[in-house]
Amino acid sequence: MKPITIMMSASGSQFAPGIIKCFKNNGEREITVIGGDMSSDPTNKYLVDKFYQVPAAKDPNYVNAIIDICKKENVDIFIPQMSAELPVLLENIESFVEENIKVSMTLNENLYIANNKLKLFDFMSKNEIPVSKYTVIKSIDDFDRAIQEVGYPQKPVCIKLTESSGARGVRIIDSTKSRFDIFANEKPDSFFISYEDMKKTLLEADVFPEIMVMEYLSGDEYDVDLIADNGKVLYMAGRRNPVMVMSITQESILERNDEAYKIAKEVVEKLKLDGNIGLDFKFAEDGSCRLLEINPRIDATVSIFAAGGLNLPYLQIKHLLGETLPDINVQYGTRLKRRYSEMFTDINGNLLIEF
Repeated sequence: MKPITIMMSASGSQFAPGIIKCFKNNGEREITVIGGDMSSDPTNKYLVDKFYQVPAAKDPNYVNAIIDICKKENVDIFIPQMSAELPVLLENIESFVEENIKVSMTLNENLYIANNKLKLFDFMSKNEIPVSKYTVIKSIDDFDRAIQEVGYPQKPVCIKLTESSGARGVRIIDSTKSRFDIFANEKPDSFFISYEDMKKTLLEADVFPEIMVMEYLSGDEYDVDLIADNGKVLYMAGRRNPVMVMSITQESILERNDEAYKIAKEVVEKLKLDGNIGLDFKFAEDGSCRLLEINPRIDATVSIFAAGGLNLPYLQIKHLLGETLPDINVQYGTRLKRRYSEMFTDINGNLLIEF
């Protein structure tokens, strides 16, 4: 098959190695991977064929910088991997079309719903799709009303910024945990915070942000990853994540969950989403699952699906190129146990060895 060149943003992130390997180990064609990241010296730059430092999505030069790199390296497809990039790219998509650069993402206005937790919850409520109990904190004076409406102090509640990623802007308030309990018994990566500390934190905001409060679901996380074409699901599979550290999956197992599949398919169809999509669910005490958020891009632990026979990043490449897509039987029961490798460089930054 014809070799191609792709560019992937956020190539310095912790989840990037698995995605890069999905492209490289596709079994069909040679793919040159150009990496872009805001960091000047990410470890993962040794995993891509060529690396560029790029500006943040909010930088006025972001779009031009990406296009310049794509033109220089003859990139066929650009794959954005940061939620903050997506609205900027949608607003400037014609600039990529003019240069004949495909961008792998949803290219309609519903992207703004998928990329915002509050808009997504409002959309699901309007369309009678099961959703966790939630409300909005409109100001610091509204804080007590909001958390009590969702169930505090009788039940723990989850506080979330409506636009964030990588578990930024997420905290859990539990009235049974004092400040000392959190200090002495919770690990440093814990999301728990006391009522008093959460309120003080919000008081320090220069501009009060858009914040959701929702019921806290204590069960395992479950993710559905899929490829869609204008809302039509082409491939879909799910995984349960029994071990998470700082929102990063440490252990995962491919499992089918028809309830989550039904919700994922309905939401994606109604929003007419495109490309690689990750939908994050969590199980409630009664065993039911609730959709928490959508990542309208390649999900972080997508490599487990490739191990189970479903290489979603590469299949999306084939789809964008107009190639015939194969029938695939997912190997449910496939497990992931994540470990970390070490890279050593010389004084000039040249890779010496990897353990």
